[in-house]
Amino acid sequence: MPEKPWKRTERKVAARLGGRRVPVTGRSRGDAPDVAHDWLSVEVKHRRRLPAWIEDALRQAEAAARDGQLPVAVLHQRGRRHAEDLVVLRLRDFEAWFGG
Repeated sequence: MPEKPWKRTERKVAARLGGRRVPVTGRSRGDAPDVAHDWLSVEVKHRRRLPAWIEDALRQAEAAARDGQLPVAVLHQRGRRHAEDLVVLRLRDFEAWFGG
């Protein structure tokens, strides 16, 4: 039986980050991350398509980035504290700045 796409994605992300995929068997939400890693808690989401506005925000950050700058998009939900905002960046940029 072929491996499901979301499992394959978790496995590939784990390998790129130097971690190990944690099987779903026997765990419930919040028990363990998708990827076991020394200093990261990694949850991987595999979707057919990401929202275009998120991709666009990141492209804007990339276009404006100058040498030595890390392009990120900060996502804020109205009514929430800014400490709860999300920071989105490309995996390749994360790897380049923080290592795999």
